[in-house]
Order: sequence, then structure tokens, then C-alpha cells
Amino acid sequence: MPDLGAALVEEIEDLFGAAPTFDLTSRPTVILVVGVNGTGKTTTVGKLAQKLREHGRSVLVGAGDTFRAAAEEQLEIWAQRAGADFVGAPAGGDPAAVAFDAVEAGRARGHDVVIIDTAGRLHTQANLMEELAKVRRVIEGRLEGAPHETLLVVDATTGQNGLQQARLFGDAAGVTGVVLTKLDGSAKGGVAVAIAYELGLDVKLVGVGEGLDDLQPFDPGEFARALIADEGGLS
Repeated sequence: MPDLGAALVEEIEDLFGAAPTFDLTSRPTVILVVGVNGTGKTTTVGKLAQKLREHGRSVLVGAGDTFRAAAEEQLEIWAQRAGADFVGAPAGGDPAAVAFDAVEAGRARGHDVVIIDTAGRLHTQANLMEELAKVRRVIEGRLEGAPHETLLVVDATTGQNGLQQARLFGDAAGVTGVVLTKLDGSAKGGVAVAIAYELGLDVKLVGVGEGLDDLQPFDPGEFARALIADEGGLS
């Protein structure tokens, strides 16, 4: 009888397919980052800026979360750590205007990548989801083909609620990939399997800690082996 654990690893790895990549050929490449509060969205923006800078890309970060107290200051600190340019906005400002300004500044200053943070919102808040759709429309209108990536940040411990998040954020913002955060400790991240199976979305990055360097490309084989190991091997 074949080893069930090994067979499951192979099935899960096949479900995810090849390791996903980012297309950074557009200049600037615009990356919109969305998700609910508490998933690590803003810190993910900073870590992503750091990774891109390590690979020689010039990066501008736009603080589109104009609602959460101190969100702009937090993101600006992350941008400084990563060596990225920064565009902010007054508290309570129009997020779509911030997105517009960030894309405009990225073009004018010759940056390779523009990353735009957005306010965390519950996927059930219809008015806020419509606002997110507006942010996307403004970006589309300012730069053809943008946003080139829309990343949904999902907490690995969130369970099946993460699937519903992915479905509704996908409808509002055109999600192209997932960042799975808090994948340290005992977090299994099985929600990634459901998202890939039900919605066909790639998991592109994983967050494994709080440090600036704790954002890694998603490795389907490594993830599948870790997931099955957490289940006791199932041999």
C-alpha cells in the first residue's frame, strides 16, 4: 500500500502547480494590497518593499489606509526601513486620491514598483468593499493595465473564513494572488488549499515572522510537506 502521506503531499503540490512569480515588466508595476484588519497587511507591504529593494527594484509605497489610527506612520516607518519612497495622506482622506497620487508619483519619479496599502475592512461591509472597488477603478483609469497585481493578505490561522474573504475580495478588487501570513508556530495554513482549489488563486508569498526579512516566496512542495507533517504524516 503506498504511503498515504506522500500521496497527499503530491496531490497538494500538484493543486498549487509551479511556484508562482511576479510579472514586474511594467514600469511602474502597481501592486494593490487588500485584506481584513489584523492579518498583517501593512507589515506585509513593508516586507514586500524590502524584498523588491533587495532585488534591485526602486519602490514607492502609498498609504491608502486613511482610517486606522497611526496607519500612515506605521507604514512610513516600514518604508524607511526598506529604503522605499513614500506617499502619505491626511487622516480620513480619500483612499482613491491617495492611490491616484501614488501612481502619479511613481511614474514621475521613475520607480519600478508602486505598492498601495488599503484600509482593512470586513468582507461583509458592502460600503467599504465598494470603496475598494473605487480605488481599483481609479488606478485602472490612471495607468493602463494597473493594478498589475492585487494581493489579498490572509491570516493562516483564519480557517474557512479565509475562503469567503478571498471570494468577496476577489469580486470587489480583482485579487490575483494571496499572501499567507502568520505561518509560524503551529499555524497550518490549510485555508490556502481551499483557496487554490475553490478559486484557482495562487499563494504567492508567505509571512513567517515579524522581521523585515520574514516574507518568503511560496514553495508548494515545502508547504505541502509541512502541512501533512502537521497532520502526523498520515502514513
